[in-house]
Amino acid sequence: MNSGAPAAHTRRPRRMRRTLLIIAAILVVVLGLAAAEFARRYFEGQADLKTDPAFYTLPSPAPTGDPGEIIRIEPIASAPAGSTAWRVIYHSTDLAGDDVPVSGVVIVPDGPAPDGGRTVISWAHPTTGAAAKCAPSLGLDPFQYIEGLHELLAEGYAIAATDYPGLGVDGQSSYLLGVPESNSVLDIVRAARTIDGADISDRVVLWGHSQGGQAALFAAERASSYAPELKLQGVAVAAPAANLNALMTDDIIDLSGVTIASLAIPAYTVAYADRYTADEITAILTPAGVKATPEMAELCLLTQTKELHAIADPLVGGYVTSDPATTEPWKTLLEENSAGGQPVTVPVFVGQGEADQLVRPSATEGYVKLLCSQKADVTFHTYPDIDHGLAAYAALPDLLLWLPTLGDGRTPAGNCG
Repeated sequence: MNSGAPAAHTRRPRRMRRTLLIIAAILVVVLGLAAAEFARRYFEGQADLKTDPAFYTLPSPAPTGDPGEIIRIEPIASAPAGSTAWRVIYHSTDLAGDDVPVSGVVIVPDGPAPDGGRTVISWAHPTTGAAAKCAPSLGLDPFQYIEGLHELLAEGYAIAATDYPGLGVDGQSSYLLGVPESNSVLDIVRAARTIDGADISDRVVLWGHSQGGQAALFAAERASSYAPELKLQGVAVAAPAANLNALMTDDIIDLSGVTIASLAIPAYTVAYADRYTADEITAILTPAGVKATPEMAELCLLTQTKELHAIADPLVGGYVTSDPATTEPWKTLLEENSAGGQPVTVPVFVGQGEADQLVRPSATEGYVKLLCSQKADVTFHTYPDIDHGLAAYAALPDLLLWLPTLGDGRTPAGNCG
């Protein structure tokens, strides 16, 4: 008995060492593959950047075409592993119904598409800024701000991600203007369906966060009239900027509100020039606000934070003379660009962080109540300790469970009683 014990004790450490060596080897391979993938995407992204100036610069006058018609297209070498992607410029329409070029990206998973083609998720991004250089598709990683990208590709969805008018391709800003934003969200789906090899169907789900929530909800309200050939199956939003009056009242007293207003004022001044003079729209600004607004409007929210803070921080409490949500013409314009003007006739998914200090939970709860009063099919989830920036990621697990219920006859448990 005793003579065999040392041999058993010896074998166990040896087996343990072998196991640890195997695990270490696997980790080396996995980390090596991850590093190789990162390096590939980084260097290919650097190469993509060199093509950007020529790609985004259009001749003058710009070409005209039907909404969704592609003006330019090029493959993106730095597409995530297992996918194929294109950068596109396509036709859309502005608030007045005039033709406007818009940029964006389209991504599809590799492999054969299902019968009838892939369902497309049209992604509407949160605020990145209002200047052309702030477009998500212009980044070293043009997919960085598509929240849920990898999970959605893994489920077999195609993704179409607009920059919105005025971002990417130089033009008038569409910041927080529901109609042109939503047109671009729908028109990139039209564009994506014409790409050879993308195999994208007419089935569409809208998905947006913050500013993108406003854009997606407007698109859901207007899809049947603006793009009737598309089969809208549902709309999902996280911390949506649905009620702009509530957003301004809640935020104008802090840095977020100053930033939002500084991006909206130039956009609204141009968009509503046929109804209001520039002086009428900017009358709400203090002298310091008038001076600072053009500077802030040229800064990108996520890449020039330091510069933005340097201008905006001293203006907190001294940017506007009154609450825009209760002061004309802003009261009317914010109401016109708030979601809820028309009923949404497809299922709606809403996710909201309970610790959100930008889009407050009370504002989203008020919007959900409005949807319920309009007899919408609403699925509403709240997430404790989640702030504004993490709302979409927190919602992803519930979103991925909700998506398969669309179009198959199942009715998710709604929140309207």
